[in-house]
Amino acid sequence: MAKRSILHMFDPMPNNSPFDINMALDAGFDVLMPYNNVKLDNVHGLTQDAVFSRSPSGVKRTGIFIGGRDLGLAMDMLNTSKQAMVSPFEVSVFADPSGAFTTAAALVTCAEKELNAKHNKELKECSVMIFGGTGPVGIATGIIASLAGADVTLTDHLSSDTAVDVANAYNRRFNCTLKGVLAKSEADKIKLVKDADIIFCTAKAGIQVLNANVLKEATQLKVAADVNAVPPSGIEGINNNDSGAPLIHAINAPGAVGIGALAIGNVKFKLQHELLKAMLGAEQPLFIDFRYAFNKAREM
Repeated sequence: MAKRSILHMFDPMPNNSPFDINMALDAGFDVLMPYNNVKLDNVHGLTQDAVFSRSPSGVKRTGIFIGGRDLGLAMDMLNTSKQAMVSPFEVSVFADPSGAFTTAAALVTCAEKELNAKHNKELKECSVMIFGGTGPVGIATGIIASLAGADVTLTDHLSSDTAVDVANAYNRRFNCTLKGVLAKSEADKIKLVKDADIIFCTAKAGIQVLNANVLKEATQLKVAADVNAVPPSGIEGINNNDSGAPLIHAINAPGAVGIGALAIGNVKFKLQHELLKAMLGAEQPLFIDFRYAFNKAREM
């Protein structure tokens, strides 16, 4: 009798994400086992309980998903889980805290596609400004873009110290080159967009971060992308379904295009689905983080 597939879902938060639970079930897992309030110290024991209770054939039908909101903690959990395994008792592990890894991978890939198609440019040639850059999606986006060679700046709307501290912390962890700045006033934003080739808006939903008055000062802008699907848009003039549509308010940046939240979300959804399916079909264990997700998004 074939072993049923099981996904153990480790989450340090009080509740596991219903989004991730739905995605895992739709990807084909038979049984989902959510664990909440999981601490890093718990991960080694939980992993060994999951892998040593099944035969090698059953292990191939077993996976671990790591959620939460803290990117660093999620990576620590992934690494701890990997270290707890002994061949042949090894299972695939997928870290995607707050969906940030798959969302960021989709966001950067969509922008990269438009950058290549419309401007014949690569990420490594570009200056990237991320508004709302100290949240999970903003940080993951910054790391991916920086490791791809872009000059990346994270902004925070309340504190320059927060932006700098976040940038420095993830530079140390992932050997990237993020910078951090304050973007509180319209004057701050105008100054920051002047030389940006790419603008990502990953701020809280339902807040307009960049208006037409700011966008007209973006003279070098090539691509702007917004993950906010709740009105008003984070970047004025970008519609949810835009996928390389002219950015009408960037009047001093001819050829600038916008990418909307639903266009990005469609890629994120397909990406997470494919990664979860890959866990079920893998002969060898997969260890999926933001780097793996970005490479897969580029393939797709």
